[in-house]
Amino acid sequence: MQIFGVDIGGSGIKGAPVDLDRGDLAEERFKVLTPHPATPDGVADGVKQVIDHFGWTGPVGLTFPGVVTDGSHIRTAANVDKSWIDTDARALFSERLGDLPVTVVNDADAAGVAEMHFGAGKDRRGTVILLTFGTGIGSAVFVDGVLVPNTELGHLELHGHDAEKRASSKAKEDGELNWEHWAHRVQKYLEHVEMLFSPDLFIIGGGVSRKSQKFLHLIEGVKAELVPAQLQNNAGIVGAAMRAVEKG
Repeated sequence: MQIFGVDIGGSGIKGAPVDLDRGDLAEERFKVLTPHPATPDGVADGVKQVIDHFGWTGPVGLTFPGVVTDGSHIRTAANVDKSWIDTDARALFSERLGDLPVTVVNDADAAGVAEMHFGAGKDRRGTVILLTFGTGIGSAVFVDGVLVPNTELGHLELHGHDAEKRASSKAKEDGELNWEHWAHRVQKYLEHVEMLFSPDLFIIGGGVSRKSQKFLHLIEGVKAELVPAQLQNNAGIVGAAMRAVEKG
């Protein structure tokens, strides 16, 4: 069974049909740059480009980098334009896509759902926290496999700042940090999250998960098991498609 998934990020909008039996992309993903400013209309146009590239005409699952309630309404917009707040995203995307059935979910929640079903969290009980390091830091918290939605742990305070301003991969790039320096910041962040939630497992996702061999071994003092996401940066696309089926 195939469903289309789209992952909307602060820097790119990427999508592909997803084979839900395998938990993998059915075709090579297509990506366009996220417009700046990332307004609702601009992002919707980018999503349409991705969908049109494949000529897709069925249900679509979309991620959004912020809190999404009722599968539709946007409550936060830390890394996109503030005009997203209070937008009915499902109605916006459905209209722009010619009334295709649309499901919208928090981006890290989507990635987490995919990793728990197909990836590093499969069959894991207890408390599992997936963290995506990209333009910001997204989080997905699971207790015995059940998602606690919209946790937004990237906005915990770390040294007087939003954690994602210190430890996201964008912070690494903007600050021109080497892997060791950045890993130290990630370690401090993980220690803070661990103090609050005492997880059994941390799954490290986002684009930087492709380079986990460069930094994971530098992180010390974290008691929870620490592993890279197996679906890497495709997890959001796969999870969005999974949610589209669940909501449908």
